[in-house]
Amino acid sequence: MGDVAKDLAAGTVGGAAQLVVGHPFDTIKVKLQSQPTPPPGQPPKFAGAIDAVKKTIAAEGPGGLYKGMGAPLATVAAFNAVLFTVRGQMETLLRSEPGVALTINQQVIAGAGAGVAVSFLACPTELIKCRLQAQSALGTAAAAAPAGGAAATATVTAAAAVKYGGPLDVARHVLRSEGGVRGLFKGLVPTMAREVPGNAAMFGVYEATKQYMAGGQDTSGLGRGSLILAGGIAGAAFWSSVYPTDVVKSVLQVDDFKNPKYSGSIDAFKKILAADGVKGLYKGFGPAMARSVPANGACFLAYEMTKSLL
Repeated sequence: MGDVAKDLAAGTVGGAAQLVVGHPFDTIKVKLQSQPTPPPGQPPKFAGAIDAVKKTIAAEGPGGLYKGMGAPLATVAAFNAVLFTVRGQMETLLRSEPGVALTINQQVIAGAGAGVAVSFLACPTELIKCRLQAQSALGTAAAAAPAGGAAATATVTAAAAVKYGGPLDVARHVLRSEGGVRGLFKGLVPTMAREVPGNAAMFGVYEATKQYMAGGQDTSGLGRGSLILAGGIAGAAFWSSVYPTDVVKSVLQVDDFKNPKYSGSIDAFKKILAADGVKGLYKGFGPAMARSVPANGACFLAYEMTKSLL
């Protein structure tokens, strides 16, 4: 089997492992990110990550933690196949001669290149996922908004007004009512601002951690525990480096198409800072970091083990 086919297959398996392990954490992250700022004197719907878990399970059952998984599950093969295949091809281009290990800086460049490619798959997938994950929190905010309260009702987004039946229902609504295909790519700029530096950091840190644990560039002898640890640290590096851009992406993607609260990425960034301060750019950071270690550990382990078997 050729290298491209190996990356395609191993990336698919790795992505599936990442999704199953990490999706509940991601659901809580998006709920915290997308809940509107409450009116003065009113508490937010979710006081924190643990509160969000409890209320989600109480209202929707355990399955609520996996809401929106259909969209990334349907595209996980394509997403991770592109991510790992482009990264592999970038490694081939950067390698001075066959068999020579890349430097950490070259791994960073390879990760950035892969990030550019996957942004075009990640954006529509994440838009659908975020709409499904956020609609319960936003819907509650809509119901709680006082009658005639223009300031409060202005925070109610399209996701609050529209109850989606599933990923295909979201896609149909966006295509029909939000500008066609272009509507599915709402938030592309912050998606790229997340994926390019995030993947550069992730793959660079992954290889650096493996080489540190192996005591050199030959990392073929590392065990499963070491691969899980390296993957987990790499995932933490991804989110630590780009988290505010993910918050901006999420609020843009659940914003009302007909009466938008934000005119673009910069406007969203400014308004989040004005309303909630710097902490507003880190809503859901705890669940994201809690997710990144086990989910990315599972992803990289599954990728490496699958590729070694092919």
